[in-house]
Amino acid sequence: MSYCTINSLILMFPSSSFRHYKKRCQGRMRKHVGDLCLQAGMLQDALVHYHMAVELLRSVNDFLWLGAALEGLCSASVIFHYPGGTAGKASGRKPSLAQGQGQAADAGKRHRPGKQHSPLCALTANGISADTSSEIGRAKNCLGPEDIIEKYKEAISYYGKYKNAGVIELEACVKAVRVLAIQKRAMEASEFLQNAVYINLGQLSEEEKIQRYSILSELYHLIGFHRKSAFFKRVAAMQCVAPTIPEPGWRACYKLLLETLPGYSLSLDPKDFSKGSHRGWAAVQMRLLHELVYASRRMGNPGLSVRHLSFLLQTMLDFLSDQEKKEVTQSLENYTSKCPGGMEVLTLPDGLKLPPVAFTKLPIIRSVKLLDLPVSLRPHKQKGLLENNMSTKSPFIYSPIIMHTRGEERNKKIEFQWVQGEVCEVQLMVYNPMPFELRVEHMGLLTSGVEFEALPAALSLPAESGLYPVTLVGVPRTAGNITVNGYHTSVFGVTSDCLLEGLPSVLTSGCVVEVIPSLPRLQLSTSLPRSAHPLQPSKEELSSSVSVQLFNGETQHLTITLENIGSEDLETLEVASKTCNTKEKLFGEFLSWDLDEAVSQLPLKPGQSVTLTVNIKVRLDFSGGENLLQDLNDDGISVTGLPISSPLRQVLKPRAETKPLGSESSKTDYNHVKTLEAVMTFKYSGGAGKVEGYYRDLTLGVHVDIEPSVFFTRVSTLPATRTRQCHLLLDVFNSTEHELTVSANNNQDLVLHASECQRMAIQVDKFDFDTLPQPDQEALRYTNPKLLEEERLHAQASMINSTLGITWNIISFGEASVEGVLNQLVLEHLQLAPLQWDVVVNGKPCDCDLIADCRVGDAVPLEVKLTNRSKNAVGPFALTVVPFQDYQNGVQNYDLQDAVTFIGSNTFYIDTVKPTENSVCMGALLFLYTGDFYLNIKFQDDSAGQGKELPPSWFGLPSVHIKALEAPIEAGA
Repeated sequence: MSYCTINSLILMFPSSSFRHYKKRCQGRMRKHVGDLCLQAGMLQDALVHYHMAVELLRSVNDFLWLGAALEGLCSASVIFHYPGGTAGKASGRKPSLAQGQGQAADAGKRHRPGKQHSPLCALTANGISADTSSEIGRAKNCLGPEDIIEKYKEAISYYGKYKNAGVIELEACVKAVRVLAIQKRAMEASEFLQNAVYINLGQLSEEEKIQRYSILSELYHLIGFHRKSAFFKRVAAMQCVAPTIPEPGWRACYKLLLETLPGYSLSLDPKDFSKGSHRGWAAVQMRLLHELVYASRRMGNPGLSVRHLSFLLQTMLDFLSDQEKKEVTQSLENYTSKCPGGMEVLTLPDGLKLPPVAFTKLPIIRSVKLLDLPVSLRPHKQKGLLENNMSTKSPFIYSPIIMHTRGEERNKKIEFQWVQGEVCEVQLMVYNPMPFELRVEHMGLLTSGVEFEALPAALSLPAESGLYPVTLVGVPRTAGNITVNGYHTSVFGVTSDCLLEGLPSVLTSGCVVEVIPSLPRLQLSTSLPRSAHPLQPSKEELSSSVSVQLFNGETQHLTITLENIGSEDLETLEVASKTCNTKEKLFGEFLSWDLDEAVSQLPLKPGQSVTLTVNIKVRLDFSGGENLLQDLNDDGISVTGLPISSPLRQVLKPRAETKPLGSESSKTDYNHVKTLEAVMTFKYSGGAGKVEGYYRDLTLGVHVDIEPSVFFTRVSTLPATRTRQCHLLLDVFNSTEHELTVSANNNQDLVLHASECQRMAIQVDKFDFDTLPQPDQEALRYTNPKLLEEERLHAQASMINSTLGITWNIISFGEASVEGVLNQLVLEHLQLAPLQWDVVVNGKPCDCDLIADCRVGDAVPLEVKLTNRSKNAVGPFALTVVPFQDYQNGVQNYDLQDAVTFIGSNTFYIDTVKPTENSVCMGALLFLYTGDFYLNIKFQDDSAGQGKELPPSWFGLPSVHIKALEAPIEAGA
């Protein structure tokens, strides 16, 4: 400046004003030189000039330039302390000022107050090198970390004094926040940002507003205020579609809204919401999701709208009100009518991938249970082919510590099996959380391991229903291990694949089951009606059951039809039966059949059928029923035996005379019904399953109600005229309400009226029980003697019953069994004695009803033969023959010395007779007068040494009746 110019200036201002002006010019010059040094990388010189500028400008109250000088001082100090820059990670080393002076050329460009600054400007210098000044000088002129912030505050306060300095005030705030972020002083940084929010920048364009809010969002994110950052990011997004913008930027709005999601603890992956409790403010999150739905719709991408709305419904269902649930579902249905939702991953233009959303809460699944096949379709493994399922994971047989997780339970293999080609079922317990009826379409199973054909189902769940069972079905087409991974649904037009591994709260007993090769399938039908009540004693599940009512002794034919309704040939068929209630004593076979004809028709092709006839024969013992016997006693009938002199027919008194009409007993009368139940098992196999050792079985329950027909109140015996025969006396009672006819072999029919009792006498040959099969030595050794005795008595009674052949006939035909009433005494009387005695008179076998003829004066030969059929040797015996006459009036005459004489001795001696051998002794008699004579053959007392040890029935010798006739007169006499 020339001397004249200076003088002119001195003349213009007073001395004090001139000094003030001079200092202001010097201070501003120092600030400007500091900026140049900072740009040139001379950090030490810049610090010196900034310090001098601050001192000069503070003395003249030049606040705008003072703030700029303080900001420059702070910037130079920041470069020294944080050579890595405030935008990146600070380095722990202080570099030399001489390194790379040219790298900091732009460091001071933004500190000139005469230049208009953008609100987005920030200190972005990286790697500033310092000059060669000494370390002492740098430490003296550089501000400390705390002083930097204080100087920034002072500079911002000076900027605030000027209305038009809002831009540089905002820039200073931004720089201070970045420094505080490095110093990890978030609360102080938030105060600077809060001040920056309220800085008036005048009229800004829409783009500048968006940039301002975006920068604020980034700074809040930098200091860790994520929700505050998300707030300003959302404000920037809304600014993109402000009403004042002629062409709203919906794509930019959508992009900014996506960036706000982490700040509100919101993720677009549904898996993040299944991990524990909900995070974040649900109301704000729902508002943001609604804005995403609206923005995507305005973008013209309905698929994106469906995805966000599905996500909203799935993750925020618990926070939606009933009205909001209805509105969201209606909106979703409107969107899906144009663009159905699926399980594909959506990729946005910027590369962001949106995972699929599965409706695991529509409906909510509480448990998953794989169901076993029905009883008639369950496969069974042949015995001896069962696999060894012992686990080798632990050397201990038992451990009280069971370490398992839901995942292990889900992968556990279930014990039962499914069959290839058969419909399998999985039961889900579902719950509808919606306040309206929920319609689920195309709900099916998701499986792996084998080829599986899922059969989708459609269901409608009532509003807010409780647990509701839903059964999903499918057909495995190949054999192997199948895993049920989950289920798929279609709700509100959105298709969902719900995997169980993503539902840890779902209870399951295992989702892995073995599918065995295919087996034939039989359908059973019967000629009898189906039973209305299950078998009570039987704990097993039955495929089917029939019921029939029979009289005791009646036989019913049951025709069973087995139809092969499967796809495999029936190759094997076995039939067995088991009586359920064994408290009733049953005589004979309850169920009998002939399987040969049915087996001859195998293999049975699909669609073919085979029939089997089963005979249901019931023979129970009603004679021992206490109630029935009591009823008989009440009516005056003796149940302990009718005397021989009593009339043959005695009629019971009517029940109405003895019991009131309304009593319970009068309703039942003699209807003491017994029940007999059995289970028939049809075991069959074929196809590939048979090769693997599997079979199926059908079970048929047979329920028979048995009414008493005829039964025997008493049984006794009388000797017959022949020693090898006897009379069996049976008191027969008709307990039915019908008149019936009782028949027996070689006996007259007996007609019994309702509730009538009569005596039946049947003459029978004595029975040789030794011909019955005898148990072997092993059975005698290991079997209970009491049981052997019961089996022996049962065999004897069965032999007697089959010989008698007692039957009855009402409308139907049946048998009457005496097996239950035969006691030991009766059996002994009916048994053929092991010692067989034969008496022959004059060459003619004799018994009581046979009369031998002879002539007076002729010698009559007498022969006694003993045959030993016992197991031991018998004898010797001494027999005495005593003749007598019976006058048929109770008087017998033994004084016949003048009428009958013996040729020889009247005593016969029999030596020891071994088993299966015989002994014969001979004698003769001479009759002197005509008449009827009887011979009484008895044992002598002195010869019964061994005989006394044998039963008396063994010595039953027949009585001999001889008729002596007049000798013919010889011609010419």
